[in-house]
Amino acid sequence: MAALVLLAPLVAALLLVVVRPGALAGAISIAAALAVLAGGVALGVATHGGRVIHAFGGLVRVDALSAVMVIVIGTVATLATAAMGRALGPTSDEPSRRLARQYGALVQVFVAAMLGAVLAANLGVVWVMVEATTIATTFLVGHARTRSAIEASWKYVVLCSVGIALAFLGLVLLYFASAHAGAGPSAATLDWASLRSLAVHLDPRVTRLGVALVILGFGTKVGLAPLQSWLPDAHSQAPAPVSALMSGVLLTVALYAIVRVKAIADVALGVGFVRALLLTLGLLSLGVAAVMMIAQRDLKRLLAYSSIEHMGLLALAVAAGSPLAVSAALLHVVGHGLAKSALFLGAGEVHHAESTTRIADIGALLRRRPALGGVFGAGLAALAGFPPFSLFASELAMFRAEVDAGLAWAVGLALLALVVVVTALVRAARQLLLGPGEPAADPVPARALAPMVAALAASAVLGVVAWPLASLLHAAAGVAG
Repeated sequence: MAALVLLAPLVAALLLVVVRPGALAGAISIAAALAVLAGGVALGVATHGGRVIHAFGGLVRVDALSAVMVIVIGTVATLATAAMGRALGPTSDEPSRRLARQYGALVQVFVAAMLGAVLAANLGVVWVMVEATTIATTFLVGHARTRSAIEASWKYVVLCSVGIALAFLGLVLLYFASAHAGAGPSAATLDWASLRSLAVHLDPRVTRLGVALVILGFGTKVGLAPLQSWLPDAHSQAPAPVSALMSGVLLTVALYAIVRVKAIADVALGVGFVRALLLTLGLLSLGVAAVMMIAQRDLKRLLAYSSIEHMGLLALAVAAGSPLAVSAALLHVVGHGLAKSALFLGAGEVHHAESTTRIADIGALLRRRPALGGVFGAGLAALAGFPPFSLFASELAMFRAEVDAGLAWAVGLALLALVVVVTALVRAARQLLLGPGEPAADPVPARALAPMVAALAASAVLGVVAWPLASLLHAAAGVAG
């Protein structure tokens, strides 16, 4: 299953380089994503009891936490690839067909790199895979070849490369600490399970600096303040399915790396150091997102800043670190991936229909395009954390766990930021959905709405009955703690 999960997108990427864009290419993309999802479910079943799977000579290590991330990647990739054809538009001439081939192959490489990051046993390989996502998505962000898209892609690659360089330096320091942990240089390792077993012997001064650099570096890719400014530009300029993948799962893949490092740091340094760092980054991100969302007039940028807000919430939950906090955070990862995928795909349909994503220039979607307006309104409700969607349940559980961990003051600050965020989302919903208008002559086709409806339906089911994932989430929380 681990081989299937890793090889499916790579094989699809090779096929999409040579296959003519069209129905067959779309089928290949969706089939690869479904294979990843199926493999993730199988790995989840195999690991939910605490079993650990090793493959490829120990390079791949699969536990319950890895399985959860594979399921999220497969789910969001399925939703994104289902909308790929409409996002690209017509491919009648050779230049557009060449761009379409490049787009399809890079999406699969992007997915493969994220899978490599969450399945790697070695933190050095995790770093390589996260950097590979940066390379692939740089070209995807600039796919439109407009001035704004190219500027956003350059900003993205520069800022994320700075962050990844910090993470690299931090990993070098952790490797150095492991080489001087008492067993001699031959024991030096970046295998995260081995590092965790050596953690009590790691030099605290070197480890403290290394962990801080790793968290700041990967935190840049998560979209945590203060190095989050690449995110709104990149998400607003990328094609809608790429924005769905970046917001719905790429950010949390980088957070996964932080969770792995935190498990080592908590043993080596105690829980206080990483907790203080994540609380600072999380609350700062919530504050930045709240202020910027109030000021946003572009739909995709509004959704991008919402991603920063949700990453801030996840940072607070990871800081709390209890089994309830981590399992709730993982449920939040799933719910955020579903809701944000639906909304970015919906934003792509809005742009396709209205030729703009400026909120003030759209309006009256419920009257003019009732199906799209209804789905988009439901997506905004899910993103705001309203029941019955799963983000309501996960946020409630995260706040409860944080209060139990003695972080009631942080919960209070987070709730203040959420009041501002929900106000911004409600105001945007009113401007987008309400107002006078006549039904449009070109309604959005049902096949374009299907992925969004499926994502929101799944979010609603998980918000009411989390049993399909409950045991796996608890097992993953035990691994991360």
